[in-house]
Amino acid sequence: MANQAIRSTFYLESDLHRALRRKAATTHRSMSEIVNDVVRALLHEDEEDLAVFSGRAREKTMSYKRLLAKLKAKAPSLISSS
Repeated sequence: MANQAIRSTFYLESDLHRALRRKAATTHRSMSEIVNDVVRALLHEDEEDLAVFSGRAREKTMSYKRLLAKLKAKAPSLISSS
């Protein structure tokens, strides 16, 4: 089922608008279609990140100092002490 489109007003920097207009012309798509796809992809990425965070919520935390010590023990040549 397709969602009903809602008119929105937002401002683009002139170079972004020019690039979007060119992209729409070369791909034979509307600027709205392209913007909708980009927004949808960004929101989906956020949703995936939140799912990963939720899945790791019960993991034990580790201090930065302990993390560095573990990394140095595994690969001392990769970590320089400053």
